[in-house]
Amino acid sequence: MVTQTKRSTTVIAVRDSELAKLPEGLFNVIKLRYPIVVTRLITLLGHRILGTYKKATLSAPSPTTVDSRPSQINFSTVAIVAASDDVPLTAFTYELYHSLSAIGQTLRLTSEVVRKTLGTTIMDPNNEYRLSSWLAQQEDRHKISLYQCDLTVTAWTQRCIRQADCILIVGLGDNHPSLGKVEKEIERLAMRTQKELVLLHREGGKPENTIGWLNMRSWVSSHHHILCPNRLFSRKSLYRINELYSKVCLSEPNIHTDFSRLARWLTGKSVGLVLGGGGARGSAHVGMIKAIQESGIPIDMVGGVSIGAFMGALWAQERNVTTVTQKAREWSKKMTQWWRQILDLTYPMTSMFSGREFNQTIRATFGDTYIEDLWLPYFTVTTDITSSCMRIHTHGQLWRYVRASMSIVGIFPPICDPNDGHLLADGCYVNNVPADVMRSLGANHILAVDVGSVDDHDLTNYGDDLSGWWLLWKRWNPFASPVKVPNLPDIQSRLAYVSCVRQLEEVKNSDYCEYIRPPIDQYKTLQFGAFDEIREVGYRHAKAYFEGQTRAGILPLFRYNVTAGEGEPGQHKTQQSLGSYTFTDLAQMVCKVSRPYEEEDSTSSSSDEEERGGYASEPTVGVSDYSRQVSWHGYGTLPTP
Repeated sequence: MVTQTKRSTTVIAVRDSELAKLPEGLFNVIKLRYPIVVTRLITLLGHRILGTYKKATLSAPSPTTVDSRPSQINFSTVAIVAASDDVPLTAFTYELYHSLSAIGQTLRLTSEVVRKTLGTTIMDPNNEYRLSSWLAQQEDRHKISLYQCDLTVTAWTQRCIRQADCILIVGLGDNHPSLGKVEKEIERLAMRTQKELVLLHREGGKPENTIGWLNMRSWVSSHHHILCPNRLFSRKSLYRINELYSKVCLSEPNIHTDFSRLARWLTGKSVGLVLGGGGARGSAHVGMIKAIQESGIPIDMVGGVSIGAFMGALWAQERNVTTVTQKAREWSKKMTQWWRQILDLTYPMTSMFSGREFNQTIRATFGDTYIEDLWLPYFTVTTDITSSCMRIHTHGQLWRYVRASMSIVGIFPPICDPNDGHLLADGCYVNNVPADVMRSLGANHILAVDVGSVDDHDLTNYGDDLSGWWLLWKRWNPFASPVKVPNLPDIQSRLAYVSCVRQLEEVKNSDYCEYIRPPIDQYKTLQFGAFDEIREVGYRHAKAYFEGQTRAGILPLFRYNVTAGEGEPGQHKTQQSLGSYTFTDLAQMVCKVSRPYEEEDSTSSSSDEEERGGYASEPTVGVSDYSRQVSWHGYGTLPTP
């Protein structure tokens, strides 16, 4: 429209979409009547060109980095499909609707609701345009719309699948992971639409055999385990269920439930916790988690490296501070038992210890649990010394990849990946606080905890050459002034951590995460006997940190951003970064201009009626009237700014 050239990028529709065509003459009229539109467009294009130039001038990403840009998860329409007939789909949709309502205006649609609103013949082929137009209008009026599919492949079910940005396949966790009737049609009707697996669990149950569900559904992007209240499984009639949830939806949802976690994921507001490596100093992670919970901040995703991978896996598996503390304390106690280390000594061809005893302590903590069976989405980072790159693990045996992420080179041997045979070592060599990985996996709010060691930067300037005999004299002579010169192992260690240090500095200076470092520098890497002391230091630091955030008004704003729109309640939303604008955002940005003058027009009354009434063929029964909030779809008249 501006440069009169073809767009260089390609747009692929993954769902039923509307194509808007703006005549060139109309665009010229807009430019003449509202010059501010041109100014804003030029600003937007300038920032986009500048961003493209900066990306082109940057060096190619190394094997130790990931694209830390957010995945922009923010769905407008979600279809909900039952994996089997015994799934309480209506109750599930109500529970999700209840949690989503705390984030934004939400709509729940079923075939019964649509027929009651638009008439019993609305599903007929000759009413397809009428139905699609009405659904498009509802999508514009609500932040997110939930389409509850029928249990069979009906016209409404097909419409839901074709209309959805995301498809949730809901199953019972203790059922057989076979494909349902509707699932078999999904791949044909929505090949490119993102699909998520949701497994429901009763109170007291635990996820099992998730890998069986995923193997049957290779087209699933990710999965979610939901611990459900007992009311969801109550065998009541549809009338009683509607009556029950009409009361439930009047209450304030608990932001710490799994349904709220799923709601935040669907709206791009997930909270991620990243735990860094640091040996025994990682005991502070347990205290940090306790303080985070007491501050009312939900934890939706967990990732970690080395000891952070261990503590993060404990939380993702148990989600109980008392249990996590007990298991972490027991494991730390085992790490102080010298007889285990003596039995594990071996000839140091590759490492000092064989790793057998170390493996047993980790396996005794986690059992044979798979990462897929954890309550929370979880990842750990390792260093692939076979391919010289960073590896991110989100699937497989939990103990094995936690152990791989804790394999300090020279102390324990690298562990062999059973999938490809690659050798995996401690992830701290490439990324000790992987907040960028968490962001790339979809977390919007990130808390990054660093417990790594701090290198001494105050080294002695010894000139152009160095004599080892001189260093030996300085060390042995009690009257000589001490010098700070790294020895050979220190230099090798610093070289190994070069990329890690660079990555850590990027995390510290980033604006997408909250970097926290407790005061644990006085504790040694192998000081596991001080578990309770280090844990208490982490707890007190986090408690004071979040209390300070509360007094400054930052923590209440953070809680609001997690559960509702960005920005402070009652205030207008601040302008987003230009790189995050979508087509709808662009329309809102350039069209919300003040009217320069009032003009009498003979067609104004009819235009206003068209704006208030929506499409000519669409009914307004049961639909709230947004009199001046108009969404334009490319046909009809352009709404008055």
